[in-house]
Amino acid sequence: MAAFHPSLADLPAEISVFPLPGALLLPGGRLPLNIFEPRYLAMTLDSLAEGRMFGMIQPEPGAADGATGPGLYRIGCLGRLSSFAETDDGRLLITLSGVIRFRAVAELPMRRGYRRVRADYTGFEIDLDLTERPAGVDRAALLGALRPFFRARGIQANWEAIEQTSDFLLVLTLAMICPFEPREKQALLEAAAPEDRAAMLVALLQIGAHPEPGAADAPADRRPS
Repeated sequence: MAAFHPSLADLPAEISVFPLPGALLLPGGRLPLNIFEPRYLAMTLDSLAEGRMFGMIQPEPGAADGATGPGLYRIGCLGRLSSFAETDDGRLLITLSGVIRFRAVAELPMRRGYRRVRADYTGFEIDLDLTERPAGVDRAALLGALRPFFRARGIQANWEAIEQTSDFLLVLTLAMICPFEPREKQALLEAAAPEDRAAMLVALLQIGAHPEPGAADAPADRRPS
């Protein structure tokens, strides 16, 4: 059993959140973060002093901005600071370990520039079970989709290590690290069961291995005007 194994009663009802598009934290996963903005430096230091936990959540594309910033998806993942280092230039290099998904039921007043929400963990209790469960994945289909996806994206992989990774950890890791769109990342987060996430992952890999027509002709560097 992991050294940190909370019950629902141990979880904070009010949490700070780090809204970061394209960043996916899943229960049981580990997300490295390079913290440099003053408000998120403050959030990290406050979290270290108050239970070492904060939530990762994505801004929702197309959602209206609110008083505290971009509109957010309702569901994120609570993480615990499991490693921490400070650089000479004042950045914080941390690892956030996924604990449990949460539903943001209300936004709270900001603190030191960062956002906070009231969190509801109802329906996500299974995330606290650290037992490695069957991922319900067709491994041959997963690897068959992964190879052309990596080839299309120019991603180098240690295939020997991938072959030795369990189905559960492979689905978890690929869902977090593969360069999917924010909406796709959110769908992976919200998947009801491991087999649903696995099936969705295979489908996204298959789609991502075949760029849309004309994508190769698009400008390499596009910025908002």
